[in-house]
Amino acid sequence: MLRDSATTDYRVTFVVLCVGVSAFSLLQSLVNPVLPTIQAALDTDQRTVTWVLTAYLLSASVFTPIIGRIGDKVGKERMLVFALFALAVGALLAALAGSIEMLIFARVIQGIGGGVLPLTFGIIRDVFPKERVAGAIGTAAALLAVGGGIGLVIAGPLVQALSYHWLFWVPMIMTISAGLASAAFVPRSVNRTPGRINVPAALLLSGWLVCLLLPVSQGRVWGWSSGRSVALFVASVLLCALWVRVEVRSDSPLIDMRMMRLPAVWTTNVASLLFGVGMYSLFAFLPQFLQTPESTGYGFGLSISASGWVMLPQSVAMFLSGIASGRLAARLGSKRVLVLGAGVNTAALFLLTYARESLWQVLIITVLLGFAFGLAFAAMSNLVVESVPVTQTGVASGMNANIRTIGGALGGAVLGSVVTAGARADGLPVESGYTNGFLVLALSAAAATLVALLVPVSKAPEPEEFEGEVRHAELAVVPGGTLVSDTVSR
Repeated sequence: MLRDSATTDYRVTFVVLCVGVSAFSLLQSLVNPVLPTIQAALDTDQRTVTWVLTAYLLSASVFTPIIGRIGDKVGKERMLVFALFALAVGALLAALAGSIEMLIFARVIQGIGGGVLPLTFGIIRDVFPKERVAGAIGTAAALLAVGGGIGLVIAGPLVQALSYHWLFWVPMIMTISAGLASAAFVPRSVNRTPGRINVPAALLLSGWLVCLLLPVSQGRVWGWSSGRSVALFVASVLLCALWVRVEVRSDSPLIDMRMMRLPAVWTTNVASLLFGVGMYSLFAFLPQFLQTPESTGYGFGLSISASGWVMLPQSVAMFLSGIASGRLAARLGSKRVLVLGAGVNTAALFLLTYARESLWQVLIITVLLGFAFGLAFAAMSNLVVESVPVTQTGVASGMNANIRTIGGALGGAVLGSVVTAGARADGLPVESGYTNGFLVLALSAAAATLVALLVPVSKAPEPEEFEGEVRHAELAVVPGGTLVSDTVSR
């Protein structure tokens, strides 16, 4: 039976939320380093096994904002239990999968769990003391990044000691525990958005996201200029335009376009997109760089497990800086914390581009990157939460997480094309491929810093204030229903 906030200590709630976020973040990264093992075990080819990653990416991108919005309407605690048990069911199916098709289907089910993060942020805002919200959100955001890093560390030893099936058994146990604890201890939501769920908007959102991310993730296999890729990119643009039109005209929008156009929201989302380009790309390509044989003249020849251990200090730095971000935000403001994290991220990526001859240099750089990611991810999460009404926390956080995921998909595709351009005869990248790839990430980080400087310092409007802004906005609507001027800034 779900409890109310008067009978549940918020610290107990926080522990439960942290377990759920940790399990979700582990499932994001555990599979990446061991795809060749899964390929061999299930007797499939490299092209097919990549769908284990692609299916999860597509599913999480679709469900993250939708689950967050449903939580805003029917209760965040209910949807948190639903998302956690979907993760558990997906992990169980993956652990038992005897074919690549079943494993891909299981990863689609796991993607529903993408709603865990926005629901967590919403619950924290609903039930925590106001002075504790920033620190709690910072820690939860840091756990997302830390789980991704730890997944890279433990995947190799776990597979070597047991089997790849345990990559799913461990998160399944965690998510079942978190789901049961959530049902028992997470208080009921007191802040809800009235109205129905906008099904057409949900279908259109799903459509344009799939049409965008599918060719982005498969473009190197299909060919960027292939008819299939071009058709899907065009379809994504058309469906996105139709989705915006439907949302603007709806009395009960899935994603409120007025909220998305708030200066603090859209600037933070752009920064999240650019940060996603860097962080998720590094999780994918830095271990590959470390595992490159020394015979190439630039690699370190590390094993999967050893390269994971090199990444561990980065995860520790992420966690510590994520925890510290709450206190820093209280003193400096979330915007300044974001600018600080973006600046350190830019400096570290330029160092990685031009100073990576020794392993100790790479270690120092990864620690700096972890420090930057922890600060920035926590600050971006807090900025979004601070900038929207309490009744839209879930959907706003979900879209922010989704935009970061899109950035990661775009960054991985671009970096993969740059790194593999002009490969050696043995198929390994030439050193200039990594140099150019890391430079692209550094330039993206510099752009994120500039965007972070544009983020305004604002206070979240209450629901009635938000509606008041709209009533007094200078809006012009053409007969077709297209919004042609912005809401007046506060």
